Amino acid sequence: MTDDDFFSPPARAPDYHRRVESDEALLAAWRGGDRRAGSRLFQRHFEPIARFFYGKVQTGVEDLVQRTFLGLVERSEHIPAGVPVRAYLFGIARNILMRRFREQYRDGVFDGETVSVADLGESPSALVDRREHLQLLYQALRSLPLELQIVVELFYWEKYSAPEIAAALGVPETTIRGRLRRARELLGESLHRLAPAPELAAATLQDLERWADELRDRLGRG
Repeated sequence: MTDDDFFSPPARAPDYHRRVESDEALLAAWRGGDRRAGSRLFQRHFEPIARFFYGKVQTGVEDLVQRTFLGLVERSEHIPAGVPVRAYLFGIARNILMRRFREQYRDGVFDGETVSVADLGESPSALVDRREHLQLLYQALRSLPLELQIVVELFYWEKYSAPEIAAALGVPETTIRGRLRRARELLGESLHRLAPAPELAAATLQDLERWADELRDRLGRG
């Protein structure tokens, strides 16, 4: 198995109902030298990790995904007790993304609590879906400060609870709950600011979970 084979996206979505080995077992086997176990773990979580980057950067998604999984196996001994492998992966992905932005913008000074992807002038992967609700929500999401965009995506796309997001990002649960509240406020403001008609913003907000699911399923796909 070559490195290209190892880091190849799955040909189809994995069948989660047929999982036999836990993420923890696969990671332990991978760390012990079993590359097939590493490949299975990679394919199991490739899609959500790739989606995490698709909505935030214009280029280099494949490299960022690879670095995330390599970071996982390199740091596997340091995963806090009780933190699922999947959650820890998102924490690594977040740190790698922040490092990239610090290297690229503002002479290494980057504040994810105040700066958004839109502020940076990034043009992430295009959303290949012309429905107004999705286009509007995508623009509004990208206008959030990056730390808030991340918690919204983990909450609505990955269905993480506040405690799970806190575990993934390594911050207190109270911080995550505060970010979620602020993110919803700003998202509503952005939807109304960006919408061509107030009715469109209101309809998107009213059925936010549905449109968030639709956006998740369309992002990064041609």
